[in-house]
Amino acid sequence: MLRIDFVSDVNCPWCALGLAALDKAIARIETDIAVEVHCQPFELNPHLPASGIKLVDYLQQKYGMSAEQIARTHHTIKARGNELGFQFAPREFIWNSFNSQRLLYWVGQEYSAVEQLELKRALVRAYQGEGRNINDTGVLLDLVTLLPVDKKRAEKILASDEFTAEVRTKQQQWIDAGINAVPSVIINNRQLVQGAQTPEAYVQILTELANAD
Repeated sequence: MLRIDFVSDVNCPWCALGLAALDKAIARIETDIAVEVHCQPFELNPHLPASGIKLVDYLQQKYGMSAEQIARTHHTIKARGNELGFQFAPREFIWNSFNSQRLLYWVGQEYSAVEQLELKRALVRAYQGEGRNINDTGVLLDLVTLLPVDKKRAEKILASDEFTAEVRTKQQQWIDAGINAVPSVIINNRQLVQGAQTPEAYVQILTELANAD
């Protein structure tokens, strides 16, 4: 069994590409190699307001990108997504992703890595693929209903600060471990792969590690 810790932020389009590529890689090797993916929390900007900010403004302020650079980057990301079968939607706003991280932590703790990964995929599709507000309670609860988990429990979590301390601690642990960019994939707690790789690259890495054990 290979353990994969997938450190990412729902707000990160490169993380969406990384997850899509990793999913394809796992599908190719799953008959020979058992893999379990654990979604780990990370925020590119924990200070994003709950009400959101225009994505163009955010990219200009945080990264100093010009309108032309933003357009080129979006074109590149969209083209990469098309190759992987992931369709990016126009995204006018970016919202704080911390509540989505709390729900992912809850599902991982009280259900399993399988349900947690399904929720991760749903969150990524909602924001990156549909442009929905992943800080909106209604949107988050809609996504929860797609999984075999307790919606009432999710409602209580979102109405409180439950798992806030735990998620903050987890985030800091990854920062302390040297993770400062996402997506970051840690395999069997010993090999770090950063950036959105191709499915072929993930297949090669996972196969080599499985054969080495």
